[in-house]
Amino acid sequence: MRWIWIDKFVEFHSGDSAVALKNVTLAEEHLHDHFPGFPVMPESLMIEAMAQTAGILVGEAKNFQEKVILAKIKKAVFFDYVKPGDTIRIRAQIESIVAEAATTSGQIIRDDKLVAEIDLMFSHIDQNLAGIEFPEENFVFGSDTSVFESLLRDVLSAAGKESEQN
Repeated sequence: MRWIWIDKFVEFHSGDSAVALKNVTLAEEHLHDHFPGFPVMPESLMIEAMAQTAGILVGEAKNFQEKVILAKIKKAVFFDYVKPGDTIRIRAQIESIVAEAATTSGQIIRDDKLVAEIDLMFSHIDQNLAGIEFPEENFVFGSDTSVFESLLRDVLSAAGKESEQN
C-alpha cells in the first residue's frame, strides 16, 4: 500500500514546477497524539508532503522511468503551525536535473502565509556513481502510475481543455 500525503495537484508544469494541495483534517489519526489538546501537523509530515510533490515532479520529468528517491533534505525551515481545518499549498520548483540527480526548492503556504521552506535533493538511483545495482523493476513508481495520474487528473484535463480552445 502506498501512503500518499497530498490530495491533488492544482498546477503542474512538466520539468519545472508544481503546486499540490493537502487538506488537514482531524480524521487523521496522528493529529490525536501530536500534541494532545493542541493537534498540529508534524513537521516531518510537511517534509513528506513536499518530498511527494517534488518527487512526482522530478519523476514525471523522465516519464517515471527513473527510480527517484529522496537523498537529502538540504533545508527545512518552519515558520508556523498547520492545524486541522487548514488547507496547505505545496509549491515545488526544480532547480536542477541531471542524469544522476535533481534538486528542488519549495514552500508550504496557508492562506498566503509562508509556513515552511523546504529544499530537497533526489537521486536517480539507476544512474548512481557508486556502481551499486538495484532491482530492475521500478519499486518507486512501479509500472502502474494510475495513482500519480489520478493526482494529476484535474490539472491535465484543464490543460487539455485549454489546448482545445487555442
